[in-house]
Amino acid sequence: MTDTTIADLWFDPACPYTWIASRWLLEVTEVRPVEVHWHLLSLAALNEDKEEDPEGDTEGYLWLPARICVAVTERHGQAALGRFYTALGERVHGGEWTTETVPDALTEAGLPVELAGAAMDTGLDDAVRASTREGIGLVGKHVGSPIIAATRPDGGRAAFFGPVLSRIPRGEEAGRLWDGTLLVAGVPGFHELKGAPHAAPDFD
Repeated sequence: MTDTTIADLWFDPACPYTWIASRWLLEVTEVRPVEVHWHLLSLAALNEDKEEDPEGDTEGYLWLPARICVAVTERHGQAALGRFYTALGERVHGGEWTTETVPDALTEAGLPVELAGAAMDTGLDDAVRASTREGIGLVGKHVGSPIIAATRPDGGRAAFFGPVLSRIPRGEEAGRLWDGTLLVAGVPGFHELKGAPHAAPDFD
């Protein structure tokens, strides 16, 4: 019987391309023996020392969902983080962010709505930074969200940025992409592989 591969995913909750990659990983779990473990990677924390924020977040809004993600993880664990991310992402990606978005997502994920208050808790920022450093440290500061780390067939670990996708592969297509990504990322000395320029994200 094939052992289950743990795919550790570091994600920024506001990034649309990361959302697509995360939905791809869930498709992979349907056709390959893969289990996803969820971790925060905050683009706000990653870019805070840069003179110009590449995300254009001059008001610091990206810190808000990141803090909630940390609070969810600390109090309820990474599986709860995965549920919250799914409930949140289904509302904001291709939809609209309202005052009810976070409370509704927390409720759907089976979590206390009081966790929404963590958005304004700057005392969580060091934990946001620590989780971000953990993910970035696997690949390097030249990348962003998402980062995935998984067990290779030889028992070693392969870590990589991406894949950056504009649509969600489904079924066996998702499985083949997983197989190929692990194969490429596991080659010693592998650094980068790019495709066509970004297309607008398709969340269907």
